Amino acid sequence: MKNKGLIATVIGLVIILAGFAIFEGMNKEPEKKTAETVKSVGILQFVSHPALDQITEGIKEGLKKEGFEEGKNLKINFQNGQADQSKLDTMSQQLVQDKSDVLIGVATPAAQALANTTDKLPILLGAVTDPLGAGLVKSNEKPGGNITGVSDQPPVAAQIKLAHELLPEAKKVGILYSSLEANSKFQVAQAEAAVTNLGLTAEKKAVSSTNEIAQAVQVLAQSVDFIYIPLDNTVASAMETVVSEADKNNVPIIPSVDTMVQQGGLATVGINQKELGIQTGKMAAAILKGEAEPATTPVYTFTDGDTIINTDQAKRFNIDLGDKADTATLVTTGGEE
Repeated sequence: MKNKGLIATVIGLVIILAGFAIFEGMNKEPEKKTAETVKSVGILQFVSHPALDQITEGIKEGLKKEGFEEGKNLKINFQNGQADQSKLDTMSQQLVQDKSDVLIGVATPAAQALANTTDKLPILLGAVTDPLGAGLVKSNEKPGGNITGVSDQPPVAAQIKLAHELLPEAKKVGILYSSLEANSKFQVAQAEAAVTNLGLTAEKKAVSSTNEIAQAVQVLAQSVDFIYIPLDNTVASAMETVVSEADKNNVPIIPSVDTMVQQGGLATVGINQKELGIQTGKMAAAILKGEAEPATTPVYTFTDGDTIINTDQAKRFNIDLGDKADTATLVTTGGEE
């Protein structure tokens, strides 16, 4: 009898303890998950030069501002094609195979390579001058597919007008661009129209590679009063050569981006390249969060540009900046004043 009583007591205690454990388990708050989901972003940059490098840095900053940071909840797979189409194609395939959550093409050829590789994964344009003309979207307002992003369309007419104001005696404008970049051809047509509207004449010089640039500048320098460079990655990647040859022949350069003014251009009305990247990064973040879809997100185009003038070059060409010295961003070759 005593054993039976003891057994009954033990069983009772076990039941009581088990019930208490179940009760505690039901009322205990579930443990919070501490590990965040890591998103993957593939960035394909066309070539290395300061303008595109700043855009890529801006992309990372834009993502960080929206809560996506490398080493925490973001993995960035960066590839640089170095202006080689076969590399761009191979790298695009690799980024797609890696199943990136978002792909970003920095410059038109990179974006086109990605677009030719996938019509499923979201693609952001990081600085594409003419998305419609490049065959990347159905329209800038309603892209309609898996692609949207940021246009770096520069204010070409304003750039030519600024050159005319700084160099009022100039009559003939040389336009240097790559024959292989669709974005450049689009701007060249705009530049020709702007030149004509000011009563000036234009001489175009196209190059197919950086190896032709030195000679092209030398040829233009013999017959033009200044050289205009559109947003062109081939020419931008050889800006040191352009500046060297132009300075030898005492010919000013009017480029399309602020970084090229710091490299030795005279002046421009341009869009800050890092801001272009930041906007691209923010748009990528919206897609990662599920807040936006490429098909219905309009291509973002900046409406305002800043006047940037290189004071070293202004002195070289004996230019009196007048009121522009108070309203423009003044830089020197290699940095800001």
